[in-house]
Amino acid sequence: MPINIKMPALSPTMEEGTLAKWLVKVGDTVSSGDIMAEIETDKATMEFEAVDEGVITSISVPEGSEGVKVGTVIATIAGEDDDASPVPQANMPPPVAAVASAPVASNVPPSPAAAPARPAAAALGDGDRIIASPLAKRLAEQKGIDLSSVKGSGPNGRIVKSDVDAAQPGTAALATIAVSEPAAASAPSPAAVSDFGIPYEAEKLNNIRKVIARRLTEAKQTIPHIYLTVDMRLDALLKLRSELNKALEPDGVKLSVNDLLIKALGKALIRAPKCNVSFAGEELRKYTRADVSVAVAAPSGLITPIIVDAASKGVAQISTEMKALADKAKQGKLQPHEYQGGTASLSNLGMFGIKQFDAVINPPQAMIMAVGAGEQRPYVIDGALAVATVMSATGSFDHRAIDGADGAALMQAFKDLVEAPLGLVA
Repeated sequence: MPINIKMPALSPTMEEGTLAKWLVKVGDTVSSGDIMAEIETDKATMEFEAVDEGVITSISVPEGSEGVKVGTVIATIAGEDDDASPVPQANMPPPVAAVASAPVASNVPPSPAAAPARPAAAALGDGDRIIASPLAKRLAEQKGIDLSSVKGSGPNGRIVKSDVDAAQPGTAALATIAVSEPAAASAPSPAAVSDFGIPYEAEKLNNIRKVIARRLTEAKQTIPHIYLTVDMRLDALLKLRSELNKALEPDGVKLSVNDLLIKALGKALIRAPKCNVSFAGEELRKYTRADVSVAVAAPSGLITPIIVDAASKGVAQISTEMKALADKAKQGKLQPHEYQGGTASLSNLGMFGIKQFDAVINPPQAMIMAVGAGEQRPYVIDGALAVATVMSATGSFDHRAIDGADGAALMQAFKDLVEAPLGLVA
């Protein structure tokens, strides 16, 4: 009997999503693990892989469709004994239009590296479909390799990782870019309208921005925030960072102040365990590991990739992981396990010159640390007035889970680690 492919729940909080792009079409044969579509969830744009095998007989939801409820049938695959003849598709856009609409449907602009994704998963012009493992397709996309020019060494000619590693980037993929760019450029821009005599252009919210709006509203309405601010000297931390960067230069690692602050918050949470908690209705959950979520501004909205067990990792490892996570966040390629969870958050606006701010707690977490810019200020050192590099940090705490004294203990531990930073590398 026919197999219905339903809109998946790609994250625990996902209730609906946008079917950003189909990577297959009616008549294609798919195998388990083949990438069928790109779906925009409430967190990121993710690939949707086939679970069953068979021929696609119909596509029920066109790409670009928003607000598709989880569980909605989006396509149908013929079973072993079923007629695999395509079912007539009413009001479905032609496959070519899919390329032109992709920049509008997904919220991440196409790049030369991402453009070859369609040839890797779609049918060729002569009707033959490329058979490749999901890993091989991802590697081909990253390297700009056109899979139609790669000979597969796997079962039934399937292209595997070793085939892609041995291949050289081709030129066929560039043709896809050349075709898709004029199509994207011809897409009409939003119509200008007027509100109280002020012209504006209306931009529809993407799923990520909708979820950000909903969750922040809920956080401010339901979580009793308490804010605690401390000033701390950065001179010792900046000196340590400079020395570590000189030592790590041969390894290609360059630490940022933020990398050291992630480590400091992780260790502070272990030193003040009453703040490494979350409020869950009738229970208080106490965590034995400090996973620090770090706020990153992505094109589609704010997202918080996680440094797992930040207290136990070296600062060089934190720096390497953070750079990789930030790049993936900006490309909309984070996997659920890379942004779901976390026991506390860090938000840093110092690079924008912000002196001090109060951040909104990211539920179900019970605290977030907001750090501002380090700047030269008058500061009392050993009883005498001097000039020092000073940073203000503000902790936002869920007062249902964390008392003021416990929050103050965390802020003191954080300050101690920043002002005596050798504890970050011990």
